[in-house]
Amino acid sequence: MVARKTLQLTVDVPADPQTVFDAMTDWDAQHEWMLGTAVEGREQEGRGVGGTFAAFTGIGPLGFWDPMTITRWDAPHVVEVDHDGTVVRGIGIFRVERLGAGSRFVWREEIDLPLGRLGRMGWPIVKPLLAAGVALSLRRFARFAAARTPSGVQNTSPAG
Repeated sequence: MVARKTLQLTVDVPADPQTVFDAMTDWDAQHEWMLGTAVEGREQEGRGVGGTFAAFTGIGPLGFWDPMTITRWDAPHVVEVDHDGTVVRGIGIFRVERLGAGSRFVWREEIDLPLGRLGRMGWPIVKPLLAAGVALSLRRFARFAAARTPSGVQNTSPAG
């Protein structure tokens, strides 16, 4: 039996939803804000339903590939993916919501824990570490996305 666990974090971004969505789906630039991860578009350059991309998480040659297939693409609001790898399985939901003059980016993972009972026992230790890394990455993402806002656009969202 596979145990599915959820991790959800948000960050407010001082940019409009389209700008945030475009930054979120710029897979090849994800290494600029996501800790220890480089992403490459594959089928359909990772755009639209059926598109694929893969993330390499690790340091140097030590790490693993996390291939994903896009199952929902509703620009500029949401992208849902199936994690198709051997290490990471489950679904990811990346949502952009309007928030005043800016946006809120919601990162949600519904992860199928590997290693059976050992995975379930380790989740209370792994989850806070994973959450801390994703939270730091999302703060970096807010700056990354805000930098893509066209000059002259006034934005008063709380993130920055």
